[in-house]
Amino acid sequence: MKKNIVSKIWIVLALLSGIYGFFILALGSGTKFFLIWFCIAIIFSGFAAISYFHLWSKLHKIVKILLISFIIFSLICFLIIQALIFSRFSDQGMDKLNYLIVLGAQVYEDKPSVVLKFRLDKAIEYLRDNPETKCIVSGGQGENESKPEAEVMAQYLIENGISTNRIIQENQSMTTEENLKNSIKLMEEQASVGIVTNNFHLFRALQLAKRLNIKNVYGIAASSTFFYLPNNLLREFLAYLKFLLL
Repeated sequence: MKKNIVSKIWIVLALLSGIYGFFILALGSGTKFFLIWFCIAIIFSGFAAISYFHLWSKLHKIVKILLISFIIFSLICFLIIQALIFSRFSDQGMDKLNYLIVLGAQVYEDKPSVVLKFRLDKAIEYLRDNPETKCIVSGGQGENESKPEAEVMAQYLIENGISTNRIIQENQSMTTEENLKNSIKLMEEQASVGIVTNNFHLFRALQLAKRLNIKNVYGIAASSTFFYLPNNLLREFLAYLKFLLL
């Protein structure tokens, strides 16, 4: 009876993961990261089969210890990194920064995606309160984009009342690291800068800035869509592991 309950729990988790992955695919996130949810669904299905067919008892003791140790270690790493990510969710920088760097994200024709719109709206809010601050919009043109992200971002800022002489376009970057590397070349040395990105992305962006030895840098957290949060948090977890290992 207990085995059947455990099996059903794993099956439910597998179904939820698969359904969530289909929703991410259908809503169009701009990447293929939705595939990770299908992989997770397959893993959960495997756990369900192990439980239902009593395969766990047939495994060698050493294999059991290794599997349990790996799962516990992975869970601890995941929780620690998530805590670090959440620690930056409320960062709002400081007033009168010399520059903002708004990190690029997916654009659709001449419109920013929802994720990017959150970033731009946060930048607009800051720029209105700090009229001397200049804004670097950073993002190149992806293979599924008709325009460079920086161009679309600049146009959105202008449409919302930000003067063109306060906007600097950096349109070559394809990654967060390139966003920062290329943007700092457009600033004076020792200039103070705020990195504007979504709350789930801010911790890693600031860690990259630290690795690049960018001084006087502050985080400014924009909002994000709650439905996408599990997808974004998992993606950031894997991206931060890559950051640590490379």
